[in-house]
Amino acid sequence: MQRQRRPRTRAAVFACITAVALVADQLTKALAQTYLAGHRSVRVIPNMLSLTLVHNPGASLGMGSNMTWLIALLAIVACIVLVLLASKTDSMLWTVWFALAFAGAFGNLIDRFAYADGFLNGKVVDFLDYGWSVGNVADIFLMVAGVGIVVTILCNVPFRSTDTTEDGATGESE
Repeated sequence: MQRQRRPRTRAAVFACITAVALVADQLTKALAQTYLAGHRSVRVIPNMLSLTLVHNPGASLGMGSNMTWLIALLAIVACIVLVLLASKTDSMLWTVWFALAFAGAFGNLIDRFAYADGFLNGKVVDFLDYGWSVGNVADIFLMVAGVGIVVTILCNVPFRSTDTTEDGATGESE
């Protein structure tokens, strides 16, 4: 019974993190489009952070702006891979990182579909202007997940538990 509930718990955690992150991402993008349209920039922290509305057809730093369809296809593949990885791990920590990464990739993918006027050529709503780059909340989730995954690897946190009990059941590592 315990082994059946744990995968459900991880699935629920994945779904909840994804839902909260997607709502935060899409809500902030909607607010940015409402309140920043037509404005040049709103300084939040001088020389560090401004709010500037940008519709980005490319990836990070505007790279690949003429290959929007490829970026969208890669995001679709990434979302599928993240769901598969989350379903294969028995670690709650890995589940959290995969959920954040999925939410970030999916949040930007939503924009690519919502703001497309052709085949996968939509633009991502960016508004967090760091001076050297303009991003969004989904990008923050992607960055946090990436750093978390690297730290988790460096700390040797197993992706799957290899411990088995006498009856052959796999132990959980959470």
